[in-house]
Amino acid sequence: MGWWKQKDLLKRKYMSNDWAKDIHEMHEKYGVHEWFENNKDDTDLMKKYLMFRLLMCNEELHETMQAVNNGDAEEVVDGLVDLCVFAIGTLDVFGVDANKAWDEIYKANMAKKAGVKPGRPNRFGLPDLLKPGGWTPPSHEDNHGDFPNAL
Repeated sequence: MGWWKQKDLLKRKYMSNDWAKDIHEMHEKYGVHEWFENNKDDTDLMKKYLMFRLLMCNEELHETMQAVNNGDAEEVVDGLVDLCVFAIGTLDVFGVDANKAWDEIYKANMAKKAGVKPGRPNRFGLPDLLKPGGWTPPSHEDNHGDFPNAL
């Protein structure tokens, strides 16, 4: 097999365009789902675990902001992707369908209208996304996963 085909196989094996699927596979590989299933009925532990995951999101955001201040493009990219890993990973481990949640948010955002929000400074001249009359907010009512166990 030529090197170019091996490279394509590696890419297909380890990378996809479905981040939620990739994160799910990573959690499977490292036993995160198994640990969660064994502990999900312990509300106190689940609340601590959720807070830990959110603190990790905060840490990644802080590191990314430091990278911006340091002019380090490599660390900006790394930090933003790591932030996505923790955010999507938190949805995954708690049993939320991240793609379904994404679709709800996307649909609601695409139903907004471009405009100017009075009272909000706009240094960049980009439009604000405004909620038109009759706008429907996203609903995740049937997609909370096991978050109630942590709240």
